[in-house]
Amino acid sequence: MKIEQIYTGCLAQGAYYITSNGEAAIIDPLREVQPYLDRATKDGVKIKYVFETHFHADFVSGHLDLSQKTGAPIIYGPTAVTEFKATIAKDGEEFKLGNVTIKVLHTPGHTMESTCFLLTDENGKDVALFSGDTLFLGDVGRPDLAQKSASMTQEQLAGLLYDSLNTKIMPLADDVIVYPAHGAGSACGKNMMKETVDTLGNQKKMNYALNQPNKEAFIAAVTDGLTPPPGYFGMNVAMNKKGYESFDTVLNKGLRALSVVEFEAAAETTEALVLDTRAASEFAKGFIPRSINIGIAGDFAPWVGALIKDVNQPILLVTEVGKEEEAVTRLSRVGFDNVLGYLNGSFNNWKNSGKEIDTVNRITATQFAGEVNIKSDVVIDIRRESEYRAEHVEDAYNKPLDQINNWFAEINDEKPFYIHCAGGYRSMIGASILKSRGVHNFKEIEGGFKAIAEAGVAKTDFVCQSKLQKS
Repeated sequence: MKIEQIYTGCLAQGAYYITSNGEAAIIDPLREVQPYLDRATKDGVKIKYVFETHFHADFVSGHLDLSQKTGAPIIYGPTAVTEFKATIAKDGEEFKLGNVTIKVLHTPGHTMESTCFLLTDENGKDVALFSGDTLFLGDVGRPDLAQKSASMTQEQLAGLLYDSLNTKIMPLADDVIVYPAHGAGSACGKNMMKETVDTLGNQKKMNYALNQPNKEAFIAAVTDGLTPPPGYFGMNVAMNKKGYESFDTVLNKGLRALSVVEFEAAAETTEALVLDTRAASEFAKGFIPRSINIGIAGDFAPWVGALIKDVNQPILLVTEVGKEEEAVTRLSRVGFDNVLGYLNGSFNNWKNSGKEIDTVNRITATQFAGEVNIKSDVVIDIRRESEYRAEHVEDAYNKPLDQINNWFAEINDEKPFYIHCAGGYRSMIGASILKSRGVHNFKEIEGGFKAIAEAGVAKTDFVCQSKLQKS
């Protein structure tokens, strides 16, 4: 028996590859399935099952393509309803994989169909729990995402989750290894550990959700502090339930090289969003006017989902040369399948053709420290509120990036302002969005708050301002 966690950091997502005696199972596969097929061929095993712990909201699973290419059935837990052929297992049902067994543990609460899969060895000993979004390391799945589909409140779902954990998971032995579907950085929980594998015994000791004195306390604890889910979550759930276009088709369509003339024509006739995935430092020097920068060398796909939201939005790509396939692939992981093509030769071709370009006024933290007047200048900190509360520039305004659609209209573009995040990645996203909407009178700070703090312009101050113009 062999268990391999295939962890994708930009999604904070864990897929699992399990083999025993010539047979393999994949749990919660990524959208692009060729790596699983290649691995199975290399190992000389047959993929027998594709297990899905639930209908994922934060990414599009590869279950359909993997099943179509291998003939392996897609297996969900009880109550799941799909618009494609799938095996809906019973609670407690067992599936043989070589010399081992995978048992279905229905654990509703995060969603109604949420299911954990318990792996037992040839001697009947429980070895590993693939816990999906039911149990994370340090946390449990948020109970607010399935309210509408379940016709239940988040408190009622949290109560179901409490029952699931205490009847199905807590009785298992302490030495069972927990393999969750997500780790720190995922929006599917709020308090996840950076580690991606742990023993159940350790989780029983240190996981706050497993240490509540009663159901009422559990419900209060897991529903406290939940932030609104990203806008694309519901669309990803629908794709996972209803089906989607093959990844091969999506990739072929997206990898269409467009000349400058073709790219410009497509932008003008299709209402496509021009998405520039180059590094912030390169984008600042020059970009196609009204394009949005979300750098591929960061939490690319989650930020695309959080800010663009509509997975059907047509997209035209500007990438570093050689990064085109990676960009299309990572977009498809969160359901953005409508990529019309990419600018051949990247931004340099656009620039060399004499087309109009725009720039971001990016300054260093040292320049900022030398010119800012804390008492009169407007400084916008677009980090999360928790980051801001820990430490920030004195009298800065906290306006998180994921809420930019709500606050950008408050800005008076006649008055100059500064914008920053933690390191420069998010602030360049914000800068590009502001400029695309006609807001230009600002300076973005290179290196973000880390550089600002090193320059001596920071103060712990728990006042959170509500408006962008000082009186």
